Amino acid sequence: MQRKALYIILYLFSLLPFWVLYRISDFFYLLLYYVVGYRKKVVYDNLKNSFPEKSEEEIKSIAKRFYRFFPDIIVEAIKMTSISKKTLLNRFEILNKEEVTRHFNKGRSVMGVTAHYGNWELGIHRLSLMVEEPVLIVYKPLNNKTFDTIYNQIRRRFGAVMVPMKQILRHEMRMRNKPHISIFVADQTPVHQDSDYFLDFLNQETLVYTGTERIAKATDSAVVFCEIGRKKTRGHYYCKFTTLIENPKEYAQHEITHIHNKFTEDIIKENPEYWLWTHRRWKRKRRY
Repeated sequence: MQRKALYIILYLFSLLPFWVLYRISDFFYLLLYYVVGYRKKVVYDNLKNSFPEKSEEEIKSIAKRFYRFFPDIIVEAIKMTSISKKTLLNRFEILNKEEVTRHFNKGRSVMGVTAHYGNWELGIHRLSLMVEEPVLIVYKPLNNKTFDTIYNQIRRRFGAVMVPMKQILRHEMRMRNKPHISIFVADQTPVHQDSDYFLDFLNQETLVYTGTERIAKATDSAVVFCEIGRKKTRGHYYCKFTTLIENPKEYAQHEITHIHNKFTEDIIKENPEYWLWTHRRWKRKRRY
């Protein structure tokens, strides 16, 4: 009953026009940054450690732009509950779909790598409408089962197949002869029992997942980065695909992991305000 009531509230909220949602977002920006100071220390520490070469004023400028953008992600994620296909296609442009379909035409599947950058949630809907082949979204289940169920119900609206992270290998083996794309949000923070591999990411020693690399090698799938960026017009996005790895079995251990993390890092450095700086990305430390 609680789950149903919460979904109804989200649905009714999502029916508000975008211009109203963005006025709400404007209010939340003022609230989160100036009043509540939501995770402000985490954001500023992350920025200072990631960009030691930047001045205090530059760090403050990035932080304010991030907090200005952050509420937009929230209201746009809620809008996913009822957004129409027509509106979605108008607001989210796929720049080079052929970079994915060329792998399908060869009978191969794609490991799509993305990050908590731009609006990755809205990207689930858009990628679901991009191709006729199955679109698998690999996700880390939330601790709150009610929210986890509701979010996945919303994410599946246009056909996405939601696969918990720990079950993805089983799904991949089941679909090994059927071309498809699996999307990994690869910049999440693993627990120590899921990974023990560290690399340098944004000037910090960072524990990273290696699952994308392992599954790409096991299935001989191309690794394609899905760059989800924000356009100049508010609420409009694009997705640009870049094939990072054609033949994964030719690469040494951890090499693919280094390549896609470096690609992510370069994108973040270009427009840092669009990355999720409230994320406690560096809370795991090396165990000596």
